[in-house]
Amino acid sequence: MKITVLDGHGLNPGDVSWDCIKSFADEFTVYDRSPQELVVERIGNSEIVLLNKIHITKEIVESCPNLRYIGVLATGYNVVDVKACRDRGIIVTNIPSYSTNAVAQHVFSFILHFTNQVAAHSLSVHDGKWISNPDFCYWLSPLTELSGKTLGIYGFGHIGQKVCEIALAFGMKVIVCAHSKKSFEKAKAALNVSESLKALVQPVSKEELFKESDFLSLHAPLTPETENLADEKMLSLMKSSAVLINTARGGMIAEADVRAALESKKIAGYAADVLLQEPMSPSSPLYKAPNCVITPHLAWAPRETRLRLLDIEVENIKAFLAGKPVNVVN
Repeated sequence: MKITVLDGHGLNPGDVSWDCIKSFADEFTVYDRSPQELVVERIGNSEIVLLNKIHITKEIVESCPNLRYIGVLATGYNVVDVKACRDRGIIVTNIPSYSTNAVAQHVFSFILHFTNQVAAHSLSVHDGKWISNPDFCYWLSPLTELSGKTLGIYGFGHIGQKVCEIALAFGMKVIVCAHSKKSFEKAKAALNVSESLKALVQPVSKEELFKESDFLSLHAPLTPETENLADEKMLSLMKSSAVLINTARGGMIAEADVRAALESKKIAGYAADVLLQEPMSPSSPLYKAPNCVITPHLAWAPRETRLRLLDIEVENIKAFLAGKPVNVVN
């Protein structure tokens, strides 16, 4: 059995072991990164290929006759032409729900950035401002208490649910735009909170979500329906004091429209862990945009989550080899 990892560095820059995957293979190769033009050559006669962001097109699939299994080392799998794989009997799997807690935690790091400005205040103290200040305290910008504020959640899967639970712990009101009423009710019932807190979570339309939210967090997959969801029209509905947060997919927002909304102060802030183009381009509309916080697609990446991801992939491979594949996306 030959197993090839095409872009292993993002998952494992050297702080975890590949041995759990290597144990399945007679021949095992890990590439930190793979230029797209070398993908076919590097897959070669591999039966199992693991990847994160490498695009697997129909042409690549047709050029790799030994390929039997593709393991996407992430939840999103839009980098793989799943239809082409299905047509050739190639199993494609993903890694569901491995980073739920970490991403939800990151959402609130963004929210608390805007409400408390901890880094800015700490920097001002280290610059000597507190030493020279005549009063026992000062603040550089208004501070905001989360209790009583409204958090809007677009998409109510595992991450959206966890964000909801944390928001309720802060005393926030939560409104949700889910895929359907049925999916909302099912997700709401699954919340790990009291029934009295569940009663505070209410479904709303997309338009109501944008109008009413003080903080609006996106948690849906990128589909034709969600592409450019946050465009000029929808942004115009938001409060001028509102903050938009995107830890889902860069394509869910119209980046130029978000920059324009920030520059005109139609919204108070934007925070993102994802962009339309990654790594970031110097021509990105969000590069150096005002009141815009961007992290380099790292919300998923604590060591704990990466170890969990590998554990799930081990089970995916075991199930595939046993003829009973799980987490199949095609």
